[in-house]
Amino acid sequence: MKNKCITVTGGKGFLGKHLFRKLQDKGYQKIAIADLPEYNLVNLADVQRMYEDTKPEVVIHLAAKVGGIGFNQEHPASLFYENIMMGVQLIHEGYLRNIDKFVALGTICAYPKFTPVPFQEDDIWNGYPEETNAPYGLAKKMMLVQSQAYRQQYGFNSIFVLPVNLYGPGDNFNPRSSHVIPALIKRCVDAVASGERELIVWGTGKATREFFYVEDAAEAIILAMEKYDKSDPVNIGAGFEISIRDLVSLITELTGFQGKVIWDETKPDGQPRRMLDTAKAYREFGFKARTDFREGLAKTIDWYRSHRD
Repeated sequence: MKNKCITVTGGKGFLGKHLFRKLQDKGYQKIAIADLPEYNLVNLADVQRMYEDTKPEVVIHLAAKVGGIGFNQEHPASLFYENIMMGVQLIHEGYLRNIDKFVALGTICAYPKFTPVPFQEDDIWNGYPEETNAPYGLAKKMMLVQSQAYRQQYGFNSIFVLPVNLYGPGDNFNPRSSHVIPALIKRCVDAVASGERELIVWGTGKATREFFYVEDAAEAIILAMEKYDKSDPVNIGAGFEISIRDLVSLITELTGFQGKVIWDETKPDGQPRRMLDTAKAYREFGFKARTDFREGLAKTIDWYRSHRD
């Protein structure tokens, strides 16, 4: 596999940068990046040009339009259209060019709203996703349908891995589109710096989430690329859950914010609980997350503090 030409879509993004470095550390040398502005992978002509320019034998598809609850509520159509068009066209053009392997990245948002915890891969079709991010989750889940259909009809080697919420150094800290951890870190660090005494947080704090350190995610994707060759979906994550209320307490402690936390219960909690069963990833390709959550948060906070300006 180390001699293959690998193209990483979304390679300039948060996960993409970590994956690129980890591939290099492992001795991969033929790595190309396909990302904006050079390639708008929503457009078929750009997808075709990307394949012609980079000539991949393996494609790792990370590119996605993503955001937190508010961003999903504001842009459901864009999130559905852009994500589904990227996946459909990249897989189809990869099949036409007879590439060796396609690694598709799904999302935990593809699971039904009331999936029993821990989420098992067999539960993915047992209901409709949580409403605030259903268009995004369903668009990504269509790659699973396509992956399985193309393997069945054409023998096309594509795999589908389902990561839980990522976090870590280099995350998206833009308040309009960031997810919960970078949003909370930014607000707490900024509040400490400016002397603010209140922090307003959406929801009740009762919802639970699982968080996956980005370096661990990159390791899981590489192991899946190297060792997994089935179209059945595979969860990748850390295998724990924490309530948003406890998450806020931990981040306020680590950032030194000592003001008052106010819960805005008029805002949605999102999916009630999230936690993956990660046994299959260990069984199929030997992946187990290594990073302690508190340690990962501290590294993320340190990164944000050093890059604030």
